[in-house]
Amino acid sequence: MACVWRLNLTLIASIFIVCALEKFSGQISYSIQEEMEEESFVGNIAADLGLNAQQLATRKFRLSADDGGRYMKVSLDNGVLSIREKIDRERLCGQTDRCTMPFEIILENPLEVIPGELVILDVNDNSPTFRERSIPLQISEAIPTGARFRLERAEDADNGINTVVDYAISSSEYFSLKSRRTEGGIVIAELLLEKSLDRELQSSFQLVLTAMDGGTPQRYGTAQILITVLDFNDNPPVFEHDVYRSIIRENTPRGTLVMKVKANDLDEGLNAELKYSFSVLTSQRVHGVFSLVPETGEIVIEGPLDFEEINSYSLDIQAVDHGTPANTGHANVQIKIIDVNDNVPEIKVTSLTNQIPENAPPATFITLINVIDRDSGQNGQVRCEIPNNLPFMLYASSNHHKLVTREKLDRESVSRYAINVSAWDSGSPSHSTNTIIHIVVTDVNDNAPHFSELSYNIYVSENNAPGASIFTVSASDPDMEQNSSVSYSILDDHFENLPVSTYLSVNSMNGTIYALRSFDYEELKKVQILVQARDAGIPSLSSSATVNVIILDQNDNAPVISSPSAQSGSAAAEVVPQSAGQGYFVTKIMATDADSGQNARLFYQMVKATHPNLFIIGQTSGEIRTTRKILEADLTTQTLLILVKDNGLPKLSSTVTVHIAIMENSTETLPESSNSVNTSEYLSDLNLYLLVIFSCTSIVFLLIIIVLIWIKCKQDRNNPQEYTSPSYCYKRGDMQDTFNRRSLMEETLRYPVIDQVVRVPGLPRYSVCLSPESAKSDFLFLKPCGPPSSQTQS
Repeated sequence: MACVWRLNLTLIASIFIVCALEKFSGQISYSIQEEMEEESFVGNIAADLGLNAQQLATRKFRLSADDGGRYMKVSLDNGVLSIREKIDRERLCGQTDRCTMPFEIILENPLEVIPGELVILDVNDNSPTFRERSIPLQISEAIPTGARFRLERAEDADNGINTVVDYAISSSEYFSLKSRRTEGGIVIAELLLEKSLDRELQSSFQLVLTAMDGGTPQRYGTAQILITVLDFNDNPPVFEHDVYRSIIRENTPRGTLVMKVKANDLDEGLNAELKYSFSVLTSQRVHGVFSLVPETGEIVIEGPLDFEEINSYSLDIQAVDHGTPANTGHANVQIKIIDVNDNVPEIKVTSLTNQIPENAPPATFITLINVIDRDSGQNGQVRCEIPNNLPFMLYASSNHHKLVTREKLDRESVSRYAINVSAWDSGSPSHSTNTIIHIVVTDVNDNAPHFSELSYNIYVSENNAPGASIFTVSASDPDMEQNSSVSYSILDDHFENLPVSTYLSVNSMNGTIYALRSFDYEELKKVQILVQARDAGIPSLSSSATVNVIILDQNDNAPVISSPSAQSGSAAAEVVPQSAGQGYFVTKIMATDADSGQNARLFYQMVKATHPNLFIIGQTSGEIRTTRKILEADLTTQTLLILVKDNGLPKLSSTVTVHIAIMENSTETLPESSNSVNTSEYLSDLNLYLLVIFSCTSIVFLLIIIVLIWIKCKQDRNNPQEYTSPSYCYKRGDMQDTFNRRSLMEETLRYPVIDQVVRVPGLPRYSVCLSPESAKSDFLFLKPCGPPSSQTQS
């Protein structure tokens, strides 16, 4: 019979599969019966969600690896949900009314989490069983008809209709069976005495007790009732309450008194002495949690309580007297467990993308965070946060949180993040947990190379060696790898109508600049190029800097004597009247130097003379003057060797020979008298006047020169491409006070005291130019603007 039932059950389970899809609040639900074979069909999730095979692959359709993953699997090709392993509902859910297995369907691109549950339906695969095969009963013959005797409860591991629903006993004229259901849903069988017992007629009875479940096919379990008829103890114990109720917290420590039950017996003596114990109706698991003191009826906590496993207990208590036969009274104790916050929230991180580019837009998805707390009510309400100072944020949805970017990232500022995800419940005291999510920010080419300066000034001496390096520019790029690999090039094609490649080149790898030719300061003062630095990123970024190569002068040009011009060979001739006195201006040596600055600063020196004590030359002015009055004994022909040298290193020089002819006076010699113009006292006063006039004129002249130079420099700053300064020409006659320290030219000096007229010899006129190099030196440099003017002498 049992074999037939199993065969029918297997056939029915294989044919009858309940696969009802329900959608409520975004959740899908399937129902199956327990003990289904492996690979059994549960449901087509893809079809129920309206997804095709291509969408399954594109959106990365998968089943989350939670508890359901052990018993279920889903096909990634067609979305069919099937059984991975047989499910035993009794082992999975015990005696709970509803047995569910939660699972989650995760779709990415875009992210969507669909919660679901699998409802495990019970099948009648367990028969009712009695703890003992024999149930002994002792019944006094004095018990009146209608008395009830509670029988041992049969247990069935199944649930709902498949558990015990009724009892039956074998036929007897003395006994019948009454069944009733308690508040806890338990069916209790009570033996009812239908006819008074007479021990002398029959002292014992044997009845068969049958327990039946409500499954299909129906299953049965049996036990024998062994009844012994005793002499009467006619008052059973009676409890003060039929049902006792108590509420305790799940963290109540062991040894705590829950309550005390009490029963009364109207008999006396041993028939009134009671002993308390758990009846056979009490589940075996209760014995490990609670204990009952036999003498006092105190119920004490014996083991740990866990609200998450069992939230209520039903205890059936009996009181047995010591009479013969003993009478028993029954009461029910309902104990409700209150949840306390004893579970720490759990954080689960799925779909983690631990690398994100720095140019990712705000709201870019990073990972999905699931927070679970096994507690209930307020104790199970969980909050989840990350630090506010990070460029990330959480979007909450039920117990799920999406970690996304809040703003653009910058790898050059922060390349790695360790995000501390904290979760805490609302219990008291609150429990919290945290986990670290590591994010690596990947580089994109968002930084152009950067020169330390926008403009570089390089100073190179002329006559440099061609091909030598003169400078190195460097640009930094905070990006990584190829995005920070910088190459250098020159953007300018031409400079002053010549290719830049004829002047300079740059090493593309390290930015070293090379001079490709030997520079000549007298031809070229400055070369300007634009150097570009470009990285190897995609797209490539670049920046540029101006490089000014400034040519420095070297002393490579000797002075050139321009005046007086040599009439024959290398000698110049001058004529001096014999009447010339001390300080007489003979001539002026003028020379130019193509160099600049100190290299063009000239000094004059008389290295040889016929009479060394007759003539003197100004060291810086080049003016040759007499040192004394010319005597008749002096030779009429004087030869001077003049050396002109510059101030450079090494010093360069040139020489000129000046022949001076001393001629007799063409006019009468001035009479020597006390009123002579040569009177030293009068001449001293006149020289003093001339010196004051010369000094004032020189100061005014220098101020004009300074103003002109300042104006020129300001123009050069406004137009940096023009490097050639115009020449400023001044006539010798306009600056005679400056150069020969004589205040009058070709003018008659009249002295009223002596009423004499003295003719001052005419001064030579020269055209000179202000050299552009004067702006670079503390000295004023002049050069001739053209051929020297003719000289006249009277």
